[in-house]
Amino acid sequence: MNIIELQNITKTYYPGKVAVPVLKNISLTIRETEFVAIMGASGSGKSTLLYLLGLLDKPTSGNYFLAGQNTIQLSDVELAIWRNRFIGFVFQQFNLLPRMSARENVSMPLVYSDNPQNNRDIDLLEKVGMGHRINYRPNELSGGQQQRVAIARALINQPKLILADEPTGNLDSHSAQEILQILKDLNKSGITIVMVTHEKNLAAAAERIITLQDGEIISDTRSHQQTVSLPEKTELPEVTKKVVGREKLEIFNWRKISNYFTQAFRSLLANRTRSFLSILGVLIGVACVITMLALGTGAREDVQKRLASLGSNLLIVRPGGVRVGGVALGTGVVTRLTREDIAAIEKIPGVSKVVGHVSGRGQIVYNGKNWNTSIDGTTADYPDIRNAHPEQGRFFTETEVISRAKLCLLGKTVVRELFSDQNPIGEFIKINRIDFQVIGVLPTKGSSGWRDEDDVVVVPLNTAMYRLLGKQYVDSIDVQVASAEIMDDISSQIKKLLLRLHRLTADQTDMIDIRNMAELQQAISGTAKTFSYLLGSIALVSLLVGGVGIMNIMLVSVTERTREIGLRKSLGANNQDILFQFVIESIVICLLGGIFGIILGSGISLLLAKFANWSTKISVLSIILSFSFSVLIGLLFGIWPAKRASQLNPIEALRYE
Repeated sequence: MNIIELQNITKTYYPGKVAVPVLKNISLTIRETEFVAIMGASGSGKSTLLYLLGLLDKPTSGNYFLAGQNTIQLSDVELAIWRNRFIGFVFQQFNLLPRMSARENVSMPLVYSDNPQNNRDIDLLEKVGMGHRINYRPNELSGGQQQRVAIARALINQPKLILADEPTGNLDSHSAQEILQILKDLNKSGITIVMVTHEKNLAAAAERIITLQDGEIISDTRSHQQTVSLPEKTELPEVTKKVVGREKLEIFNWRKISNYFTQAFRSLLANRTRSFLSILGVLIGVACVITMLALGTGAREDVQKRLASLGSNLLIVRPGGVRVGGVALGTGVVTRLTREDIAAIEKIPGVSKVVGHVSGRGQIVYNGKNWNTSIDGTTADYPDIRNAHPEQGRFFTETEVISRAKLCLLGKTVVRELFSDQNPIGEFIKINRIDFQVIGVLPTKGSSGWRDEDDVVVVPLNTAMYRLLGKQYVDSIDVQVASAEIMDDISSQIKKLLLRLHRLTADQTDMIDIRNMAELQQAISGTAKTFSYLLGSIALVSLLVGGVGIMNIMLVSVTERTREIGLRKSLGANNQDILFQFVIESIVICLLGGIFGIILGSGISLLLAKFANWSTKISVLSIILSFSFSVLIGLLFGIWPAKRASQLNPIEALRYE
C-alpha cells in the first residue's frame, strides 16, 4: 500500500514581490515500510519536501495523499490529528524544550493525543538507551543523547511514518552511527522512514535514495539491500474518521487544562524577573482596588451610621432668619419656639414623636477633674428619634423632665476625660456648680465636621432651660413622621401651624425653617457612594495599566517561544491548543497577581484602620470583584498575543531564529 503519494506538487514562496519556486511538479510514491533517503544540495528543496510530507506546510498546487487521504482538503484541526497520531518527527536541532526533563519531552505529544494514559515513555527511553537519564534536562545531555530523546518522542504515539530532517547533522560520527542504527531498527519493525540528509554514507543505509536538484527529482534509485517482508496491506490508524468535533471539545478537558497550567508556571519560573514585573503590575492594581473599595465602603458605612443617629423620617424645625435689604439679621429674631409649639405639633395626624432641644456649654467637674463640654437638653423620646439608646444605664422619663430632675447622660468623650476606666453610673458630677447624677452613657456617635458628637452631656429639657441655661424657648424641635411618603405634607402642615400660632403672614414663611433629614441623608449617602465608586474607578485604571503590561510581556513571550510553538504544532497541537496555552499563561499571571494583591490590599486596609484611624471595611464583594477583574484583564489582554501565536505557520515557527 502506498503510504505517501504526491501528484504534481509545487511550492512557491513569496518573500517579496518576486516569486521563488522551491518545488516543481513533484510526483512521488512511497510504500509502507520503506526506508527512503532524500538527498540534494543546499537549496534543492529537500527540507521543504519533508515538511510538506509532514503536513507542516501546504503545497502551492497539486495533491498529497497520505494513507489514502487527500490532505489538501483537511482543516487545521484534522492536520494536527494526523501529525499527532500518524507521523513522528526527528529534527536536526532536536527541538527539546529546555525546561522539561527527558521523560516530559517524550510525553509531550500525549497532551494532544486521544490516548493520554500511554505509559510507554520510560520503555521508549530505555529502548533508545536513555533509561538512566529520564529525569535529565536537555542541557545536561550530549547531542547524541538529545537526539535519542527526540526519537523516543517521535515514537510515543506509535506512528506509521517517521520523518527525520538531518537527524545526524549536529552529531559526531560515533553518535551519528548510533542514531542511524536506531532508525534502521525502527524500519525493520515496520515503520516507514523518510530521512533528509546530505551525507552519502548515511543515505547508503536507506533502501531507496531520492535526489533533488533545483526543486525537481533528478534520480530515484533503490539499493540492493534486503527489504523487510510484510503483508501487502497493513492496518493503519483510523485517523480518516470524522473526529474534528470531538477534538474541539477535548480542548476543554482537564488533562489539557492541567498541562496548560503546568506549562504556564514553568514558563513563569523560566523568566523570573519578567514574570515578577508582570505580576507586580497586576498586584498593585488589585491592591489599589481592594484598598480604595475598603476605604470607600468604610467611609460610606460610617456616614450611614452617623446619618442613622439623626433618626429616620425626621423633620427638624428651627426658627428662621430675618433679612432686611438682603442682609441676614440672625435667626430667631422674631420667631421663638416654645413647649406649646411642641404640644401642638404632636397633635398633627401622621406625627409619631416630637422632641424639643436646647443647647449650650458648661463646665463639668468630677473628683478634681474639669471638662468644658456641650450641654443638650431634651425630652424622653430623644433615644427613639435619634437612635441613641444608652449603652449603659437608662434614659430619663417624661416625669423626670417635667420635675426638672438633676439627672444626666454622658457622651463617650466626657466619660473618657473624667472617669477613665471607672464606671460613671450612679456618680455625681457638677455642671455649672450644680450637682447631677449620672444615669447613663450614650452610644458612640463619632465626629461631624469639627464637632465631636460624643463630647456632650444630655439632661432633661426643663432642667436645662430653667436650672442650667436660663432659656425660655427651645432652640429646635425634632419631629418623627410615621411614613416617608407623607413627610412633605407634614412639613407643610407644621409650617402652616407655626405661622398661625405665631401670627405670621403668608409672606413670612422664611421665619420658620424646616429641614427634611431624609432628603439630607439621601444626598449625603449618594455623595459618599459616588466617591466610593470614584475611588474604585481610579484603582481599576491602575489594573488596566497592569493589563497593558501583561500584553507586552505576552508578545515578547510569543516572540521568544516561536520555535516552541512550531514544535508543539508538529507534535499535534492545533491553533486552539496554542491559543488556550498562551491565554492561560496570562491568566496565571493575573491569578498570582490577584491573590497577592488581595493579601497586600487587605493588609494596607487593616493598617490604615489601626494606625491612621480611617474607617475601612474589606467586603467579600470587593475581593470577588477585584479578583474577577484581574482574571478578566489577563483574558482580554492575553487573547491578542495568544491568537497571534496560534496563527503562526508551523514550518515558519520552526525555522524562526
